[in-house]
Amino acid sequence: MVKILQDIRVIELGTYITGPAAGMHLADLGADVIKVERPGTGDPFRAFKGGLYSPHYQTYNRNKRSIALDTKDPADLAVLHDLIATADVFIQNFRPGVAEKLGAGEDELRKIKPDLIYCAISGFGTSGPSRDRPAYDTVAQAASGYLRLLTPPTNPRVIGPAIADAVTGQYAAMGILAALLERSKSGKGRRLDISMLEAMCHFNLDSFTHYYSVNEVMGPLSRPVVSQSYTFECADGKWVAIHMSSPPKFWQGLLAATGQEHLNDDPRFAERLERIKHQDDLIAHFTPIFATRPRDAWCQRLLENEVPHAPAYDASEALEDPQAQHLRIKVDAPSSELGTFTTVRAPYSFDGTPELDVLPPPVLDEHGDEIRAELSKR
Repeated sequence: MVKILQDIRVIELGTYITGPAAGMHLADLGADVIKVERPGTGDPFRAFKGGLYSPHYQTYNRNKRSIALDTKDPADLAVLHDLIATADVFIQNFRPGVAEKLGAGEDELRKIKPDLIYCAISGFGTSGPSRDRPAYDTVAQAASGYLRLLTPPTNPRVIGPAIADAVTGQYAAMGILAALLERSKSGKGRRLDISMLEAMCHFNLDSFTHYYSVNEVMGPLSRPVVSQSYTFECADGKWVAIHMSSPPKFWQGLLAATGQEHLNDDPRFAERLERIKHQDDLIAHFTPIFATRPRDAWCQRLLENEVPHAPAYDASEALEDPQAQHLRIKVDAPSSELGTFTTVRAPYSFDGTPELDVLPPPVLDEHGDEIRAELSKR
């Protein structure tokens, strides 16, 4: 695949997820992303499970190069500034004011590279009463109203992956691409500020639209009830997920697949709006039925009757599915740390060709000498 951003250099002074995720998206598109890390320890995410190569760190740092710099050291700060002179984009995700203390504030870097795209990711924004509050994924999910859509209504507890972190990184990458596109025409750099709160509020747009349009406060079951979405456990303990939406043919297909055509005569289920009202009854009816056969048998029946469904895979199964294998979603590369680094490729296929090549996440300062040598030739 053509590396669309192969002529773009990104300097990433980021830790944990939001900044590194933004950098990873650009690296996946071919940009030269140089990750600047603290000597000795590097990105704190490296040691999240001990050592300096945790799976948390690996997730968001493939396709990058690493250099260790202590910006409190004048010589190392000079190297960072030399890198900025060669860069198109700078990414940092510190609390407001921290980058300035590290010698990486916008004003200082723009003196070096006037057309720099400067991306600053924060938790709550650069001003306002919550400006200096610490923010992590759960905090942003909660503040944006999104956490309530995922949390069980009884015995509440935080569940699921770091959605706010990942979403913010993706929005940041999108904003950077827009700024690069503008710069290609105007020659002007931009400062991009994006907070986790703003990103997650936008990601939660459907919830706010329902509230402001029809005064409905959505909860964890609001969407799955209306969309007629279900998950059932099968005889082998595995799950199948079904999403019928609104076309009547999918309901009829479910009845045919399960031999429950008589439900057409039940006033609770005969019409879509009635099924929405009586979803708990419908789930109670179908739960013992799906418990009579293994998952694969149900999937075959649902497929034959054109019911939108999928096995509810876990991570050990999903990429072994025949369609996932056909699309070559799982890719790997030799790794000095792991032997083989296995990951999920970027989802883009330009001109019909997916990018199957991947570089494993760098070890700390893996490319330090290489990058310094490049700078010395300028």
